[in-house]
Amino acid sequence: MSSVDPDSAVHPGVLGLEALVGQDAMKRHISIRHIAPQENIATLKDAFNRHLHFTMAKDRNDASDWHFYMALAHVVKDTLVGRWIRTQQHYYEKDPKRVYYLSLEFYMGRTLTNTMVNLDIQAACDGTIRKLGLNMEELENSEADAGLGNGGLGRLAACLMDSMATLGMAAYGYGIRYDYGIFEQRIKGGWQVEEPDEWLRYGNPWENARPEFTIPVHYYGSIEQNGEGSKWVKTQIVQAVPYDTPIPGFRNNTVNTMRLWSAKASDSFNLNFFNNGEYLKAVYDRNLAENISRVLYPNDNAFEGRELRLKQEYFLVSASLQDIIRRYKSPKRGGADGVRNSFAIFSQKVALQLNDTHPSLAIPELMRLLVDEQGLAWENAWQIVQDTCAYTNHTILPEALERWSIHLLEKVLPRHLQIIYIINHQFLEDVKQHFPGDDDRTRRMSIVEEGDEKRINMAHLSIVGSHAVNGVARIHSNLLKSKIFKDFYEMYPEKFHNITNGITPRRWLLVCNPSLTAIISSTIGADWPTNLHSLRNLESFQSDARIIQMIIDSKRENKTRLAAYLKQHADIEVNPDSMFDVHAKRIHEYKRQLLNCLHIITLYNRIKANPDLDIVPRTVMIGGKAAPGYFMAKLIIKLVNNVAEVVNNDESIHGKLKVVFLQNYRVSLAEKVIPAADLSQQISTAGTEASGTGNMKFMLNGALTIGTLDGANVEMREEVGEDNFFLFGMDETEVEAARPNYYPRKYYEEDPELKQALDQINNGFFSPEDHGLFRDIYNQLVFSDGYMLLADFRSYIECQKRVEDLYRQPHKWARMCLLNIAAAGKFSSDRTIIEYASKIWGVDPSGYKLPLPHVVQNESH
Repeated sequence: MSSVDPDSAVHPGVLGLEALVGQDAMKRHISIRHIAPQENIATLKDAFNRHLHFTMAKDRNDASDWHFYMALAHVVKDTLVGRWIRTQQHYYEKDPKRVYYLSLEFYMGRTLTNTMVNLDIQAACDGTIRKLGLNMEELENSEADAGLGNGGLGRLAACLMDSMATLGMAAYGYGIRYDYGIFEQRIKGGWQVEEPDEWLRYGNPWENARPEFTIPVHYYGSIEQNGEGSKWVKTQIVQAVPYDTPIPGFRNNTVNTMRLWSAKASDSFNLNFFNNGEYLKAVYDRNLAENISRVLYPNDNAFEGRELRLKQEYFLVSASLQDIIRRYKSPKRGGADGVRNSFAIFSQKVALQLNDTHPSLAIPELMRLLVDEQGLAWENAWQIVQDTCAYTNHTILPEALERWSIHLLEKVLPRHLQIIYIINHQFLEDVKQHFPGDDDRTRRMSIVEEGDEKRINMAHLSIVGSHAVNGVARIHSNLLKSKIFKDFYEMYPEKFHNITNGITPRRWLLVCNPSLTAIISSTIGADWPTNLHSLRNLESFQSDARIIQMIIDSKRENKTRLAAYLKQHADIEVNPDSMFDVHAKRIHEYKRQLLNCLHIITLYNRIKANPDLDIVPRTVMIGGKAAPGYFMAKLIIKLVNNVAEVVNNDESIHGKLKVVFLQNYRVSLAEKVIPAADLSQQISTAGTEASGTGNMKFMLNGALTIGTLDGANVEMREEVGEDNFFLFGMDETEVEAARPNYYPRKYYEEDPELKQALDQINNGFFSPEDHGLFRDIYNQLVFSDGYMLLADFRSYIECQKRVEDLYRQPHKWARMCLLNIAAAGKFSSDRTIIEYASKIWGVDPSGYKLPLPHVVQNESH
């Protein structure tokens, strides 16, 4: 295999892309950094055979690709564990402030390749697998995605964990080990059908159970008052069993921990149940307890106050906080000297980050633990809670904000409701002092919302109980201050921050795009994976014809690879020479997949009206999952598939337009789709998307963005320049100004192409089996259109024409791709974590590199 030392900064124009990367690396995720030493390969080969024989109990004759994958995973984990143990020893020795990231979702995807890259053993492992006559890509594809998240929020948590480890920070992720992750999506007859995601069916080689740290979590019961205060009694107990997964930093020997909790029934199996006739009840009760960690709760951005969800949220925070307090008080960390027992330095040693309101019960739970269990005075405990907790808001849509019924809280968590009432009373007294006589403001800011049913506003609780609140893109943070939490901002301006989201460049470029990685490393050096701002150095090559051709060749290779994948796994043929126009994200009305669909129909109608129309061949790919109970989102999927059926089977359209729905879109599929995309669709209504991170991944991999001024699009356009971003539609101010008098039917009646497309949706052109199938879509767009698709339609169509015109100029297009890559540095999750560390946590992200476990080194740091 050909290879290039990136540290020598060979100008890629000297070599062709194939020579630079090598044919094998173009086909598979092979390291392009160096050839593995033969002795490493020999050692790894012995370890592989040992694990295949003694761990998997298989030989080469009856082992499957999955057995080979498991053997390799154990080999890689062997390399990982020594660093993992050494990292934890380092943290105990140095006793730094620890960051605890509480998230109900961690969308990790696959682990093998990312771990090999971060440990710098990919080349050695690949050489070993080739020596054994096996195919690395087939082994990688044997790994199940750890889909413990619905989308962006869970994937962000995974990226931030990678960055915290890469920056050498003492950080822990806490979540739930769901037996079933985000559902497997199947398309049958054009409809989404959900199937269980049994990601643990064959085991998970990356985790370690820690039953010795099992923690009881209480539910239900009642409150007893005594002279010393309140006591929560007669509770039902569920045991939280931790499973630890190592999170390696990038080539710095730091390995942090993600601890996921699994729910187990408290009582052991009792043979007496056979005798007294209560066996079935006992089994039923056990199942109810263990259902807490059974299934990831689907998110459709519309809050539903269900008991299981409440129990999941409390399960996460109670187990995690008890574990954090145990670690804080550990004698190994000085807990026996009395200082830690008094919690005098708790907030100096602990930072809790609440990833949206899902873990907001951490605020009353920490109060309960400090006051009821540790005996602190209320005022002292409250100061500790506020100094320790910080809250990230991810939600602009009002219907998505969590508001729990007090009746449900009183049933499930009676002590916490009592604590929340006290917090609210004291808070409202402060409000009255700040704004005397403003009763309406007091009502608006109350944590307890009055109405037909009293509810607890968890966002308000999170703000009141935290010392810092942040949005995840500048426009989002400004909306929090000016609209959603305006009252709170006026009272606590110092609490509010903006920290724009980011993505890890390790997984989202180094791992998933080896050909582009080769070009970048050989052009500007190899430090960019931990210094993404250095991509700016690519700008000086924007006029270099050889570099531009390399970018073109790299994209073509990635498109060919995706085309082969779609043919093999979905029997779908796509033309790699067509424009790959990709819209991949959760299916939701505000993300406006329907606007994309209207464009597809408009293109189709134009070609039908003029068969000789000179049009750039285009393959439109739409991927994403709809929440199982979200009718309109599932109907959108059906429409996309029905439109695809019509377009793809019309011979007069062949070669000009193709529509593909990407079934079961997930992290591992995204790693193939994103490097192949030419155009990235980020077309949500301005003022609805908090940030987005898919937009950053496409940008980093050289796709051009067509989008609105929404979420992080605003900052992406600033970084790359307005000439290198396809902007359309109203901005957030214009949306709000137009909304009071918005009449969508006016746009329908005045735009012939729009009217034709909507009429076809309404009259059964795309649903001959049921002419009324899509009438709800038509009615919603023409008569209400809450996300203002029709107002932005014409601007979008005209912008797509600009896209097409530019795509006809491949070198100009590639130059813009290069500039987008060069401008992506701001959107590294490393930068995001550095901002959290400095603005909120008070932690130094030094990037300290630990020695290898067997190396003795003076750590004066």
